[in-house]
Amino acid sequence: MDSGPLAPRGGGLAAVSTALLAMSRRLEVRDVLRTIVVSARELLDAEYAALGVPDDHGGFAQFVVDGISEEQWRAIGPLPRQHGILAAMLHQDGPERLADVRKDPRFEGWPAAHPDMSDFLGLPIRDGEETLGALFLANKRSSPRGGPGFTDEDEELLSLLAQHAAIALTNARLYERSRELTIAEERSRLAHELHDAVSQKLFSLRLTAQAAAALVDRDPARAKEELHQVAVLAAEAADELRAAVTELRPAALDEDGLVATLRNQVRVLDRAHTAHVTFTCDGVRALPAAQEEAVLRVAQEALHNALRHSAGERIDVTLTRRETGGALLRVTDDGTGFSPPTVRRAGRHLGLVSMRDRAAGVAGRLTVRSEPGTGTTIELEVPGG
Repeated sequence: MDSGPLAPRGGGLAAVSTALLAMSRRLEVRDVLRTIVVSARELLDAEYAALGVPDDHGGFAQFVVDGISEEQWRAIGPLPRQHGILAAMLHQDGPERLADVRKDPRFEGWPAAHPDMSDFLGLPIRDGEETLGALFLANKRSSPRGGPGFTDEDEELLSLLAQHAAIALTNARLYERSRELTIAEERSRLAHELHDAVSQKLFSLRLTAQAAAALVDRDPARAKEELHQVAVLAAEAADELRAAVTELRPAALDEDGLVATLRNQVRVLDRAHTAHVTFTCDGVRALPAAQEEAVLRVAQEALHNALRHSAGERIDVTLTRRETGGALLRVTDDGTGFSPPTVRRAGRHLGLVSMRDRAAGVAGRLTVRSEPGTGTTIELEVPGG
């Protein structure tokens, strides 16, 4: 878990600016936590840094460290509990600076594999009355005045960092909650589409069974054919229900990645609609989290438009790796097409504004090509990372 320098040692306006900018660029909570810890350790020239996010059960939901190797961290064992100095940092307003943490009456020791620490500086990260976490630093490597331990200037710098850390962490939490709501909405929409598809199959199944029953006496051969069709429709309905159970789940980009998530969603839509929906990937494995989020949302919006408005028979989704390291998403349908200027003048955006915003948010470029009678192609090019 040891990391390379983030900014020049010894602080300074440029180093502080670099650290704050690095935090503001992160969208995922785990990335923000990691950036806060690395920034604090580098700016204050400490040997060790840690940040604990409390849970509601006396422990820590997350505990991020810097300055300790992966092997050391595994040897230390389970995440610490909220006690001693760690608990104090979660329940006080200001910083705590100690010349030797081991001599403090609240000190309760540490595991055998834990590195030895002496001078200590910690403070809570707060958003109003809520404590988001606690930041800890230990073993100052140098002091501007030549003496050991952390200084008043270190306290001021860490307090400034903590204020911005609270903002970055709050924004990251809001971003993740917003994404969860978006995923839930998409899940609901897919569930509705699957429900419609299964309902259609069951309706056809019922009508075919009724026809077979009416033909049993006067035309047994025809009734046999109808019963065979009943078996086919029943198998298709079973497949649709199986798809709903096994494949209808939130788009877990963090767990499955962009390619697997897109492939699963296209498979579901292909089963739920009469249009043939395909997905092809060429060379793309992973992109930065923000780019993957943008590509997925643009693909979903483009697919939704094509299925609802184009009346096409085929929709093709392709994801291609660019030589520059980014990726190109293309969603093409053979439907009725439309005139983008006419749509804009009529005040109907078909999600184009949202897609353009998604593209701009990751320095990407969105292109829409369509004319009445020629189908539609929507492309999103993202730079990667």
